Order: sequence, then structure tokens, then C-alpha cells
Amino acid sequence: MQEFIPGQRWISVAETQMGLGTVLSVEHRTVTVLFMATGETRTYARETAPLTRVQFVPGDTVIDADGNALVVESIDEQDGLFTYIGHDENGQPARISESQLNNFMQLNRPTERLFNGQIDKNKWFELRHETLQHLNRLTHSDLRGLTGCRTSLIPHQLYIAHEVSGRYAPRVLLADEVGLGKTIEAGLILHRQLLTERARRALIIVPESLVHQWLVEMLRRFNLFFSVFDAERCEAVAEENDAGNPFHSEQLVLCSLEFLRDNPQYAEQAVDGEWDLLIVDEAHHLLWSPEVSSPEYQLVEQLSRNTRGVLLLTATPEQLGKAGHFARLRLLDPDRFADYEAFLAEEAAYEPVAQAVESLLEGSTIDATARQTLEAQLDDADSRALLDQLTSLPPGVPEQTEIRNTLVEQLLDRHGTGRVLFRNTRAAVKGFPGREVHAHALPLPEHYIASLAHAEILEGEETGLLLTPERLYRATSTTDAAAWTTFDPRVPWLVEQLAAIRPDKVLVITASAESALELADYLKQRSGIHAAVFHEGLSLIERDRAAAFFADPVEGTQVLVCSEIGSEGRNFQFAHHLVLFDLPLNPDLLEQRIGRLDRIGQQETIRIQVPYLQQSAQAALFRWIHEGLGAFEHTCPAGHAVYTQLQESLLEHLKHPDRDMTPLVDDTRTLHEQLNAELARGRDRLLELNSCRPDIANHLRERALAEDRHNRLPAYMERLFNCHDVNSELHREGCYYISPGEHMLTRFPGLPDDGMTITYERDIALANEDVQFLSWDHPLVSSALDMVQSSELGNTALSAVAYQGAQPGTLMLEALFVLEPAAVESLQTGRYLPPTTVRVVLDERGKRHEEQLGIDDVYNLRKTVNAETANRIAKAKEADLRRMVAQCEQLAHQQAPEILEQAHQQATHTLGAEIDRLKALQHQNPNVRDEEIHYFEQQLNEINRVIETAHLRLDALRVIVST
Repeated sequence: MQEFIPGQRWISVAETQMGLGTVLSVEHRTVTVLFMATGETRTYARETAPLTRVQFVPGDTVIDADGNALVVESIDEQDGLFTYIGHDENGQPARISESQLNNFMQLNRPTERLFNGQIDKNKWFELRHETLQHLNRLTHSDLRGLTGCRTSLIPHQLYIAHEVSGRYAPRVLLADEVGLGKTIEAGLILHRQLLTERARRALIIVPESLVHQWLVEMLRRFNLFFSVFDAERCEAVAEENDAGNPFHSEQLVLCSLEFLRDNPQYAEQAVDGEWDLLIVDEAHHLLWSPEVSSPEYQLVEQLSRNTRGVLLLTATPEQLGKAGHFARLRLLDPDRFADYEAFLAEEAAYEPVAQAVESLLEGSTIDATARQTLEAQLDDADSRALLDQLTSLPPGVPEQTEIRNTLVEQLLDRHGTGRVLFRNTRAAVKGFPGREVHAHALPLPEHYIASLAHAEILEGEETGLLLTPERLYRATSTTDAAAWTTFDPRVPWLVEQLAAIRPDKVLVITASAESALELADYLKQRSGIHAAVFHEGLSLIERDRAAAFFADPVEGTQVLVCSEIGSEGRNFQFAHHLVLFDLPLNPDLLEQRIGRLDRIGQQETIRIQVPYLQQSAQAALFRWIHEGLGAFEHTCPAGHAVYTQLQESLLEHLKHPDRDMTPLVDDTRTLHEQLNAELARGRDRLLELNSCRPDIANHLRERALAEDRHNRLPAYMERLFNCHDVNSELHREGCYYISPGEHMLTRFPGLPDDGMTITYERDIALANEDVQFLSWDHPLVSSALDMVQSSELGNTALSAVAYQGAQPGTLMLEALFVLEPAAVESLQTGRYLPPTTVRVVLDERGKRHEEQLGIDDVYNLRKTVNAETANRIAKAKEADLRRMVAQCEQLAHQQAPEILEQAHQQATHTLGAEIDRLKALQHQNPNVRDEEIHYFEQQLNEINRVIETAHLRLDALRVIVST
């Protein structure tokens, strides 16, 4: 039976978080202990009390109730109570009785816990070691933050995210064509920047119609919890924080462009928000010209000047036009893109470079013109030597291919806007579904013929009304006139189509909210079809509910009728039937409509149904788009430029649809072919190559796929769940249901009380949005890793091992040390020297055994030793074990210099190479900022200094007895 004396300090083995307890009273069978740290008093049975006497030894540091520290040199015991004698922080002699010890002290150091009888089970020790190994591996990985999201592993997306997220304060324009995943690219960049701590605060600004979609996408795909800010939220936060800046209350903020535009006071506070990364979606809506800019553009311009990193998501440069494209670039770097005329002149110089790149890629002979261009761009000695070598080699020699590829890489690094603009095209990426257009010519009703005679009375809206005759009919009819849905032949045609392809999902897009509502009402009242409706008059929540109702494969509706708002930003690729109830005038808007279904990952051919009214503007526009542009079945990057040049003639034909359109169609086709040819030349080709270098992109994807195939997370999580008493049971194939166990000691981070369904398989996660995709990047996993590392559990253990490398009864000590530098947030020292485990196994004679007796060997050979026996061994061998701890520490220190030298070399190699590369590029490419070079130079200097201050920390001890 343990001897208890009032005034002694004891600690609860089961509840170490309560700190030091003081014995209040001792009865015949019980002992009462007060834990001042928590204010709790506990009474235990003396024979079975889960208590351990706190006893420090010379060399330990103890703290009194006032926070004064003392290094113990000797111990005086009187009447069963200890007094610790030594020197304080100033070197003065001092004494602290155990009754004066700080109540909040916990025995976290392995040696303290080992000799105070707090010995954990071996599974905790092994989990601790495995956690340290995984943390080291994850910190080193350049794929961290890119492969652990609920996204498909698509090469061009991985390439862009890897390239951009590795930069300091990236400022880039993501201008991929519709359907290539700009939102995912931005999310991946943000996710990796946050995980690597290059960014902490982020602001996302989107059109109001996309706020909820971005909120859901960031959470569902990347597990990023954004706070939506509007006027109500800002007022509430300001009240709580005494009128402080509400944008300082959250790290991740999402708000609409309209909200900031309409509330100048909140816009000013957002500008002062001290963001690390700004993301702006649909940036082509920010209007700018050399003469004037819109309020929205001015707002984003202010934000971009005050934010280190900026991502702009926008339409392709062809859709923006030269001035619009320049406007986006000057937001990213106003010093570099300060003069529009200079920009146009620079653009014109790209074509010969593109032709030279084409010659290199195709393996054709380098003529004098191409050689001159290459020499002008590649003015360093190494590149000139490669060029000389290339021209001297005979055609077809294998070495030529390698040299050509190297020269192309160097050209792409140095060309124009290649570092700030990323633009992938469907033609380059491939993997998209086919498109089929099915036209349905329907008779023009008498009601519309009558209303068309009055179209001129609505000046300014004439063209739009001609293309949407039901709107014209509403505008020119009396209040008692028949509803257009009762006579428009497109309506019964739609009902027949829905019946013919049921239960396939169908997306119907019409220009106006009124038409969408009336059409949906007709379907419900006359045909019993409960269509979901999506339009600008709905709140964000209502829009999302409509989209979810349409997406539900079991209980959802077959059809979603949406206004033009549904053609921008939303993703409905689970459907492949699209009904264009009317046609937009702008070819880019048509592409956005089709792009809601025609996206990368779509498995079916897109079936586009176009019901149009004969002898009307609809019929004329259909023919112009289909025969002139071919825009229904193919993407049309030059469509907007064609429309701009032929707009006047096209509008005349829409007003007079009886005129012969053949000359206009022929002119359209000729101009379209000409503009496409121009786009294929010059900087366009360079951009495609620079936006996705296939070799690098495919290599990234193969590495990511290999990680998926050899995923070590499931086995690790099962051991973690077992230690923490988390129930894990098979839910269905590939899915598990996890929930808190009855004997869970502490709350498991990220695990709800009612549990959750998880999967470790990407394909299952992509197909089941209600299932959590557990990866090394998931918050539940990363929090669990931190929990294991920061907890004291597992930093002591004792085991008997059937080991032939030592005599039976030999005492060995396994010590785990962690070599870590000082934590400097801005330096990312962990990337070059992540916490590195140094393992030493030593017997009592000083012989080392770590190579013969690995951690897995101990796991396979160990036998369980009960807690009482383990405590007796530790106490009996305390003197020997303390000596062995000191010996292990000396041996670990001998290994540290080699590890530190490797960290020095890695930092010098990685950062030094990047500094040299950026300096070389800056001579040719003005987009390389001085700020970026200075950042990496500072990083290199500071990291090498901090690495030199790295120290060894004893993390865990395990006593091993050979049997």
C-alpha cells in the first residue's frame, strides 16, 4: 500500500491534465486529494488509488506558485515531505518545498514520467514514433496540399497549382477556357499556401450569384471553412469588437463584389484587411479602358495593391479583347503593365518566338531567322552552347530531342506574360466529350407575328426582344391577353422531349427570370412536372436548394429551368441534355451556357436541343451560329471577335429575317477561319505550352496516383483510432463509419458526437459527396497528428522483447530524440529541417542496438508487461536508466551535425537554385519581381542561421528488457 502524508504532491495517472494534487487527509481506507488547478477534490481508495508520487531529482527544473524556477541540486526529506534545494534563474541559492510547487505543473518530460510511474502502453509509444515519421515525410513533400483534396488528379490543374503555389505571394491570371477548372486550380493554390503557411489570411470576392457555390466548393473539396461577410455580418462583428475592423475577425472571408461596391465603408475596411491572398472570380466583369474604369475595377485595384498574393479568375484573353486583357494584367503588376501601347507593341513581338518554339518542337531545321530569334532570347553562355550543339548535330540524333526540349523550357520561362498568365485550351488539354446539336424548327405563332410589328416601340431592347418573343408579347399585349405558354410551340415540344428522355436530367436555359418562372409553372400545372427554377430573384440559399434538388439522383427533379444567370459559374456536369430555349447574341455567352455541362470529367456526349421559331430572328441567329461559327459542336475562342466585327450586319438580319443570310454566313466562316489562324500563331502557342508542360504535369499526376495506390493513411488511422477509442466499422464497400467510443479519454478533434462516414478512396469520395474524404491533408487527420505530437501520451513505455542480440535479462533503453530548429513562422524552417527523429537503442553496458533492433522488430517481438511490474523495474533500475539517458543524448548529439549539414545543403540547393533562376529570368522577363528575389535571398540567409540554432529534444523513452 502506498504511504500518503498530508501536504505531499501526487498526480493522477488517469487525469494528468488536472496538474499536481495535494493530499488533504488520509483515512484508514481512503485518501482525499485537492487539485487546485481545476478546483476539484477527489477521494480515492488507498489500495487502488490511480496516483503517482511526484518526486523530482537533481538536474530537474521545478517552478513555485509565483512562477519562479529552480534547478534542483539536492533534496531534503523531513516527515515524508520534500524540499528542493538549488539555484534560481539568477544563480542565487533557493529552496522550494513541495507544498509550494506550482499547481499547474504537469510531468511532460519522458524522464519525469518514467520515474514517477507514468508508463504508457507500447501502442502509444509506437504511434508517437510513426506520427513523427509521417510529419517529417509530409513536410518534405511538394505535393502536400495538392493531392489530398476531393478533386480528380487532372494534369493541367496539378501543374498550375504546383507551379503557382510554390511561389512567394503569387500574382497570376487564371484564364483557362470554360470547363477546365479554374475554381479548382485556385482552390488547390490556396489550400497549399495555407498548409505550408505561406498564407494565413485569404479574401475571396465573387459575383453575388456565386457566393454560396464558392462557400460549398471550398468546404466540400478543400475542407476550408470560409465566413460569408455581408452588411448584417459586418454590423454584428463591429458591435462585438467595439467598432473594430470586422474583416480582422476571421482568417478566411468570402463576400460578393456587389456588397463591397455598394458599401464603401466596408470596402475600405476590406482594403485594410491585411490579406495574404486575394482571389477574384469572374474578373472579366471589371470594366476598364485607358480613359475610365468602373467602381468595381477601382475596388479590386485597391485591394490588389494592399495584398501580397492575387489570383484573378477570368475569361480567356480572346474573349476579353486586348484592352480587357491588359486591364487584368495591370491589376497584378501596375508597374510592369503601365502603358497599353507598349503592351501592344510587346505582344506583336511574340510571333517570331512562337515560330522558333514550333521549329524546336517539330524537330525541323533551325533557319537563319529562327536562329536569330533564339539568340536574342537566349543570351547566356549555356544556352548559346546548346544552340551551337543543336545546329552541329546531324538530324535524327537522339541527343537533339533533349537539347530541343531544354531550349524550349528556357524560352517558356523567359517569354512575355508566361509567369503571370495561365491559359489552357480544350484543344490542348483534350479529354472532353463530344457535342451534338439537334435543331427543331417550329412554326411562328400568329400572336408573335402581331407583336413583332410593335417591336420598335421598345427602343434599346429591340434585339433582345426579337430573340425572346415571349418577352415582346408580354410587353405589347393587354393584361387580359392569353398567356404565351398556351400557344408557343416550344412549350409542348419541351414537354414531349422531357417525356422521351425521362429520367435523364435536363438543363433548360432561357434569357429571363420571368420566362423561366412561367415555363416552370406551366410544366407543373399542365404536365405534372415539378421543375426546379434557378434565377436572379432567388436568395443564395434558394438557388443552392434548387441546384441540389436538380442534382439529387433519387428524390430530385428531372429538369432545372434557369435564367441566364445559370450559364455562368455553375457546374451541372452530372447532366448531358441541354435545352437552349432561346439563343444569346454573344457567342461567348453561348459557350458559357454549354459549359455548364461540357466540362472536363463529363462522361457523356452533350446533346444540345435548340427549338427555334421559323422566319424569326431566332432562326437567323441559329443559322449564323451553326453554319458560320460552328459554335454548337465546337468551342469558339474567336467567336466574340467575329461578332464584334460583323455585329452591325448581323443585327440587320435579325430585324429582317426574311433576307438571304448566305453572304453573311460565308463572310462569318471566312473571318472565323482567319482569326483562328491568327490565334494559333504568336503568343497563343507559347501560352499553351507554358500553362501546362506535359512532361512535368504527367509526372506530377503519376506521383499522385502512386500515393493513392500505396496509401499508408488507412493503417495509421486504424492504429490511431484504436489508441483513442474511436469506433471504426465498415459502412459499405470502401467506406467506414467512425464515432466516439465509450471510453474515449479526450475529445477527438474534428469528430462529431454523432460520428461520420469516411473513405480513403478518391473515386468513392468524388461519387459520394456525403462521405468525408480522409487524406493526410484533411483537418481531422492533421489535427490528430498535432494531437499525438503535442500530447505526453506515448513518451514512456516498457517492454520485454525476445531478442537474440542480447543476453536474457539485459536492460536496454530506446530513446527518441527530435532535432528541430526554432519555430519562425515567416521562414518555413520546417520545409528544410522538419522535426527529424534520431533513434538510439543502448544497453546498460553501452552497446548500441538500433540497427539490429528496429522499431518494427520491437513491435513484432515484444511481450506485454503489466503496469505494476513495469513500475518496479523502472524504480529498481532508476540509477542505471538515468545514466543511459545521458549516454543516449550524447550519441544523438553526435548524429545531429550530419542532419544539419544535409538541411544546409538542401536549403542552399533549393533556394539558391531558385534565386539564380529568377535573376537570370529577370534579364529577359520583366514579370520577375525584385520583391520575389529578395524574399528568397532573405529566406536563405535566415534559414541557414536558424538551422544552426537547432536543438535536440528528448521526445520519448522506452525501457526494453531482453528475454
